[in-house]
Order: sequence, then structure tokens, then C-alpha cells
Amino acid sequence: MVFGPPLELFPNGIIHYAVGGLLVGLGVVVIYLGTGLTPGASTVLESTLSYVSDREWFQRPSLTASRSWRLVFTLGIVSGAALYALVLGEGIWTTEVQLWRLAIGGFLVGVGTRVGKGCTSGHGICGIGSLSGTSVVNVLLFLSVAILTAGAVAALGVSP
Repeated sequence: MVFGPPLELFPNGIIHYAVGGLLVGLGVVVIYLGTGLTPGASTVLESTLSYVSDREWFQRPSLTASRSWRLVFTLGIVSGAALYALVLGEGIWTTEVQLWRLAIGGFLVGVGTRVGKGCTSGHGICGIGSLSGTSVVNVLLFLSVAILTAGAVAALGVSP
């Protein structure tokens, strides 16, 4: 087999994923009903830089009007994950992946969100939920590239 032995899809059971998916979906509904806005985190860096930069690019009305809720939204994502890891998880740092690989991966994800005009969660949760054809195509592309990349990395025997 090219990609090695088959992997178990849910090695820790399915309940964690089901509950997490339901909470994410509930969060999207609450934000939409409370603000009328579609939540997304891929623009948070630009909108946050609008606080400190006078450059015209960062002072666009679309960024300055949404920067407060985007910052709170992102801080909520990070603090919620940190709280879970500290209280119920194995600690704040649970990966064996080397930091430089995480940094490169994060950079590539950032570039991808700008090219794809949104992140996987934005297109996957909000875009597909609103029946956006663009989001369906983007999610299929994201997943295809991720599966091929993971398969190639596994075939090359790259470890964390």
C-alpha cells in the first residue's frame, strides 16, 4: 500500500468530535443571531493591525468596523482551547510536532486563507451552511490538498 496501513478514523471515539461539532455550530448560530454577522477568523490579523497601523490598507471600513468583534472572537477561540487543555486535557502543549514545522504550516495556512478568501472553518461551517457554491468548491479543494499532503508526508516517513 502506498500510504501505509489504514488508520482508524476515530481512535478516541466519536463523541468528542460530535460534541465539538455541535458546539461550533451552536457558536456560529449564536453569533449570527446576536450580530447578524458571519463569524470567521481569517481576517483577524489584518483587522487587529488596523488598531496600530495608519496604512490605508489597514484602515479600510470593512476592517475597522469588524475589528473589535474579530479580536474578541479570536481571543475566545484561543482561551477556550487553552482552558480545555489545562482543565480537561493533557496540558497546554500536547503536540510532538516540531515548532518550526508548526510555524511553516501556520504560514501556509495563512497564505491559503488569503488566496481562498477565507479559512477552512469559515467556508466549511458558515459557507456550506449558507449553501455557498464557492465554499463547497473551496472545502473540496482544501480537503483534497490536505489528504494528498498527509498521504505524501506519511509515504515519505516524515515524523513529527
